[in-house]
Amino acid sequence: MRTRNFDVVIVGGGVTGTALSYVLAKYTDVKSICILEKYGAIAALNSNATSNSQTLHCGDIETNYTLAKATQVKHTANMLVHYAEQVEKNDFLFKFPKMILAVGEDECERLVKRHEEFKDAFPYMELWDFDRIAEVEPAVAYKDGKPRPEKIMASGCTDEYSAVNYGNLSRSFIDSARKAGKDVQVYLSTEVERIVEVEHDHYECQTAQGTFNSRFVVVSAGAHSLLLANQLGHGMDLSILPMAGSFYFAPKILNGKVYTMQNDKLPFAAIHGDPDLTAPDKTRLGPTALMLPKLERYTGGTYLDFWRSLKLDGKVLKVFWDLMRDGTIRNYVLKNFLFEVPWFNKRLFVKDAQKILPDLKASDIYYADGYGGVRPQVIDKTTRELKLGEASIVPEDDHIIFNMTPSPGATTCLGNAYRDAKIICERLGVPMKREQLINDLLDGEDL
Repeated sequence: MRTRNFDVVIVGGGVTGTALSYVLAKYTDVKSICILEKYGAIAALNSNATSNSQTLHCGDIETNYTLAKATQVKHTANMLVHYAEQVEKNDFLFKFPKMILAVGEDECERLVKRHEEFKDAFPYMELWDFDRIAEVEPAVAYKDGKPRPEKIMASGCTDEYSAVNYGNLSRSFIDSARKAGKDVQVYLSTEVERIVEVEHDHYECQTAQGTFNSRFVVVSAGAHSLLLANQLGHGMDLSILPMAGSFYFAPKILNGKVYTMQNDKLPFAAIHGDPDLTAPDKTRLGPTALMLPKLERYTGGTYLDFWRSLKLDGKVLKVFWDLMRDGTIRNYVLKNFLFEVPWFNKRLFVKDAQKILPDLKASDIYYADGYGGVRPQVIDKTTRELKLGEASIVPEDDHIIFNMTPSPGATTCLGNAYRDAKIICERLGVPMKREQLINDLLDGEDL
């Protein structure tokens, strides 16, 4: 069986892995880079445009963020904007109106307070009253041809980048990496079955197509990253809880993205509606949130992998028990389960969706079959807590990194690539063009 040698092997051809290939190729002296993707196309799973929210998360419409986190997320998200301005073909980043919608007196009061706190960091966000909302999104403002009965306000904008096709972005990263003059190889339909540490600074990635040797390995394979980490004895105190998100389609009603106020008690995204980039004649509503006993949404198998990554024991059960003891979370879990059950699903979901579109009826929507992905939530068995946000394993001094979950999602792909590239260059003793990257992608201000 053939053996191939590279400086860096990246396991996973989604937006996280491809972003790293671009940063390494353009901004470091790493000479050879290899991406191993187990499916027959780049961005086949969660980075596919049908599998995620298609949102550029900038911190401006995420109401569960503190100002400090929102400012940091904005800086990282702008890396994608700067990247889009530098490539010949931008078929991945789009401008749509976007808003946070507040419904009812309490939410409106919270929104006004938040807007005042955040307005200096996000000067393009405007506080909208009913009339302005009606101009931008009339279907949000009116019910039966009259102003909806509840008080509504919004914090919004109309001329900012807000939507991303992360599948196209992944392919753009590969194209840009290859133009940087380095040896960048992509192997599709090449599943890594095992990673073996041959020496402290040398790894073998074993596949059915042969062995890939490297001086550094970065595993960006979603939930499967933990399984590969466990093979090497890393992350044994972690478990994976796969949360699947589903969507519903309605006729084209919305002009842009309409997010709702987050419930601080819930560790899951609030419902939103937007035009779908893959189906421009439709409005997409969601996501729902449902735990699935598999690591991949619409592929065969991975049930056994789920149990291997869950590592069910008393500590994991304690986390489940603590979550389900909370009435808000318990009701949310039950409701989202029913969102997946035929007949019940549309009739229940439309009640939530009417917060955005008050005229919407169950007959207007249908389940978006084949849409939605799986987000691996990580359980820390040591602290017995569900870890929200980003999850990575970076063994000290080793030449390997495992990325499981980005936060707030694929938006941070270039920021995470920059972080990983710094670690790679430091441990391999390879120069990095940090000043050039900071000027090109970060407006001259480092993260």
